[in-house]
Amino acid sequence: MAGSVVVVGGTAGIGRELAAHYAARGREVVLTGRDQARADKVAAELGPNVRGVALDLARPGTLRDALAGVGPVDHLALVGIERDANTVADYDVDAAVALVTMKLVGYTEVVHVLRDRLTGDGSVLLFGGMARLRPYPGSTTVSTINAGVVGLVRTLSVELAPIRVNSIHPGIVGDSPFWAGKPPEALEGIRAGTLTGRLVTMADVVDAARFLLENPGVNGVDLTVDGGWR
Repeated sequence: MAGSVVVVGGTAGIGRELAAHYAARGREVVLTGRDQARADKVAAELGPNVRGVALDLARPGTLRDALAGVGPVDHLALVGIERDANTVADYDVDAAVALVTMKLVGYTEVVHVLRDRLTGDGSVLLFGGMARLRPYPGSTTVSTINAGVVGLVRTLSVELAPIRVNSIHPGIVGDSPFWAGKPPEALEGIRAGTLTGRLVTMADVVDAARFLLENPGVNGVDLTVDGGWR
């Protein structure tokens, strides 16, 4: 029995684009967001083979019930992310705990809940980011959790074998909702510092994500998608 593609954090940005990619190819897709009405709306926009599920990664104790209706899974993409501005000098403990819980504990609990539903050729993809290597003022927690994603790949790829587990670490995604609203001059220095002379796009990231999810020879890989940012 063929399984679905599950995109956790699939109502906006890269997650939505990834869900749309698979929906357009006739795959059964489950996308999640915090709000059921929004998840249902996005699912309806993407097609009849897409279903929306409400879940909150920051409340890991609720994830088993939220995912109870999900059947066999071929590919699981964990895309959901929050951004905070946190520094050691002015440390917001509550914000830090929420973000760590969402990205590390929440991601892991989703895998735990769906582990027995992953098909024999199944795969898991965790989204990190280049803040793990390129910290900036206020990225204390973001840099930490994105580095933690690498650690999760190491252990999950061993624990879930032969299920494949990989991670993807985009650089500045110029047409994503977060970055598209920034002044062009704010991104010019980054663009000039890439070997490709361009910022990566959501389509670039989706294509790389598809490769990591589908290629049977790729396992335990942490793929950077940043245009050769120097």
